[in-house]
Amino acid sequence: MIRIGPGGTAGLGYDAGLDEIKRLNLDALEVEFTYGVRMSNDEADAVGKMAKEMGIKLSIHAPYYINLASKEKQKIHASKTRILQSCERAHHMGAVCVVFHPGFYQGRDKEEIYGIIKKEIEDLLKTVKQKKWRVILAPETTGKASQFGDLDELLRMSKETGCGICVDFSHLKARSNGKMKYDEIVKKIKGINHVHAHFSGIEFSEKGERKHLLTPDKEIKELAGLLVKNRIDITLINESPDPIGDSAKMKRAINQSSA
Repeated sequence: MIRIGPGGTAGLGYDAGLDEIKRLNLDALEVEFTYGVRMSNDEADAVGKMAKEMGIKLSIHAPYYINLASKEKQKIHASKTRILQSCERAHHMGAVCVVFHPGFYQGRDKEEIYGIIKKEIEDLLKTVKQKKWRVILAPETTGKASQFGDLDELLRMSKETGCGICVDFSHLKARSNGKMKYDEIVKKIKGINHVHAHFSGIEFSEKGERKHLLTPDKEIKELAGLLVKNRIDITLINESPDPIGDSAKMKRAINQSSA
């Protein structure tokens, strides 16, 4: 199954935003806690109830201020607190995936950083299990070579810890300085039971991601065709400046490729 929806409600709020998503026959929404977890458990319950009644699958993007490999222990602790707050809200709203950017290399050996982040993810997973929260931790592929999170690292992390992953196609394009091929990524994720993913256009330099852009029609059609052809079970979240509009374009492209 392919579910499609926006990252955030494009300023509409949850009532109007969910109505618009449903009107366009979209069936996913990623709740954005970009600058902090500013939602109570009661509010999360209410959003979850609305989404469930409409058949819309929810996920959460944890705050951006996260670095599980920081050289300062208090920053690692604060990062884990933000992730766990996101997990608690996800549990209350019935969201499945909690997406987060895992960390930075900061000039250190990649294998060393892998080990540090793996240890912290295992500790987070332990807490999630103890709390009986039905959520999946999904570290995201990142858009700069200075950030931990290429696809191979995260596939390995998932295999070794049992966490999920979020495959951000635009980040992988920026990280590879435009060399990413959709078919190569799809081939790597084909064996995953269900893929959580982001897509959009992206502006990048030799250092990687700069900002998200509207999603090019050509890329929408190419990705849609590959997902249908390879029967990928996926939730696709659009993060462009027009996330709802670009999600609707992807929905049409998926339908055309499936016809």
